[in-house]
Amino acid sequence: MFLARTSHCHNIAMKFCSRNSLGRSFATTLAVASLPSQYASAFVPNHLMATSLSLVSSSTNSIGYRGGSSSQVRNMSKMDQTFETWSFDEPCKTMSWTEISKASLSVSGLSDNWDDSDLVVIGVFAPKKEESEEDEDDKKEEEPTAELSGEAKAYDEKMGGALSNLMLENFKAFKNGASAGSVTPTLRVFKDGKSQRIALVGLGTLDEEKDDFLDGVGSAVGKALATTCNSEKKVASAKILLPEAVGSSASILKDMSTSFYSNLYADNRFRSEKSKETPAEDLESVTLVCEGSSADGADAALESGMKLAKGVHMAKDIVNAPHNVLNSLSLAETAKRIAEESDGTIKCEILGVKECEELGMGAFLGVARASETEPQFIHLTYTPPDGVVKKKVGIVGKGLLFDTGGYNIKTAMMELMKFDCGGAAAVLGAARAIGQLKPEGVEAHICVAACENMINGKGVVPSDILTAANGKTIEVLNTDAEGRLTLADAIVYCDKEMGCSSIIELSTLTGACMVALGSGISGVFTENDDLAKELEDCAKASEEKAWRMPMEKSYNDELKSKIADLKNIGGRYGGAITAGLFLQNFVDKKKPFAHIDIAGPVWDHGKGMATGYGAKLVTEWAVRQGK
Repeated sequence: MFLARTSHCHNIAMKFCSRNSLGRSFATTLAVASLPSQYASAFVPNHLMATSLSLVSSSTNSIGYRGGSSSQVRNMSKMDQTFETWSFDEPCKTMSWTEISKASLSVSGLSDNWDDSDLVVIGVFAPKKEESEEDEDDKKEEEPTAELSGEAKAYDEKMGGALSNLMLENFKAFKNGASAGSVTPTLRVFKDGKSQRIALVGLGTLDEEKDDFLDGVGSAVGKALATTCNSEKKVASAKILLPEAVGSSASILKDMSTSFYSNLYADNRFRSEKSKETPAEDLESVTLVCEGSSADGADAALESGMKLAKGVHMAKDIVNAPHNVLNSLSLAETAKRIAEESDGTIKCEILGVKECEELGMGAFLGVARASETEPQFIHLTYTPPDGVVKKKVGIVGKGLLFDTGGYNIKTAMMELMKFDCGGAAAVLGAARAIGQLKPEGVEAHICVAACENMINGKGVVPSDILTAANGKTIEVLNTDAEGRLTLADAIVYCDKEMGCSSIIELSTLTGACMVALGSGISGVFTENDDLAKELEDCAKASEEKAWRMPMEKSYNDELKSKIADLKNIGGRYGGAITAGLFLQNFVDKKKPFAHIDIAGPVWDHGKGMATGYGAKLVTEWAVRQGK
């Protein structure tokens, strides 16, 4: 909008700036008028939002608002916007992504030179205790000891016993590293005018008689390393000493890399420049120094871990994004970009209203009628580079970009309902990781029916009857049970249109599942024991907790409608179970199918941020399907 000032009146030109699908800026002048000065301010609402606005003064004593580059905006105006959002008439069509940390991870063998790093972290195992010792410890307070071996002991001797002393001083909390990921306070050493920081990180108890004594070590150490590098400012380089039991395992190194990069995530997309926070912003390199022999393909394992972390970043970005940035259009654009960076292994197809109508997706389109943006059915197809496919699988994610509850409007926690796309976030995060990891033998069809659950004159109302793509009719008794309606058509698509041999679906579907399992565990609903075992193993490997829930067939009676095939809700109790039973109506009964309710673990209520839950679990499951 442009204003040219004269002595008694204002000439007003309203100019709106936007971007086309190619990202090019364009502007349209809508109206010009001459008004007395006392009325001019009415046409300049101070809350007007556009892609970018700048306040510009000229020698002709005029004031104007015009689109400009980001540098022009920052230099010339205090009214700049820190991120692209809607204009008054146009929804946002793109969502920015959070970049992975620039710090590199690498592996090396032992070296006498530890002085070239700003930070040195020594990984230590706590010695195994005999049963008699454990009994004694239960009766009396444990005597402080400092036990080091191998290269850690040699380094301690070089430092004049500084590490042993650090362990003794912090014995009550550290206990020789008995808890994986525990970290001592940092010791500062000054030499030749340079400061070096030294810390110890626990690797757990060394008990080689137990098969699982190394479970979770990689993730715990990766998180501890990221946290320490962040808390110790001005650290550009770091080294961590790893015993052979850790450094010789490719899977541990992969987990360590994923955890390291994931824990350096910070969402700065919606902050102004001064308030941005970059974890470990000075860090450039971390070297993993392995005692004995390092794992075969160690560097490849670290690279794989970073690629998986990119998928976790993607999942976090999607859930964290506010609705005025993330809608069905910008989510579809995100899916296209995922395909573009996959080196041709992923193809993206977006079905619009017409295509969805032709496929009979009445349940999905019914929910979408009140959305500001048109519904977008996202279909990503991953094919291995060599084209050899052993198994074709379907992966469905719930894509409600915002959920008001519809006419059964929510009365609490609506501000959190941007996380109702957590299922879509998980599967698109997995798609990004899969496209970069390029697993063999599996063709994966990743589908998201993207829309919002809003209210307007076209919106679905209680008592409406919708017809899903498989012909089943659904009586809508509660518009806040909308996710299962969109999922129904997506599941039919994977089953009937794509012919997938097994299907998993992730969604933030019910509060009932959160009541049952809390905020840290997802619920797995399936009648197929083999698929349940696969997902149990994948949950353990990915360290994303999941628990199999019952599928009580008698509860199907609660879904019977008097005038349609189904109701979209059951009774007051067992809501998570009836939701899972509802979805079974849209897949071949002989086909392995699992519904995974991730309403609890998708959001960290303490941090007020997304967790990225599901991206690792789905990736692990997809990778295993081709083996």
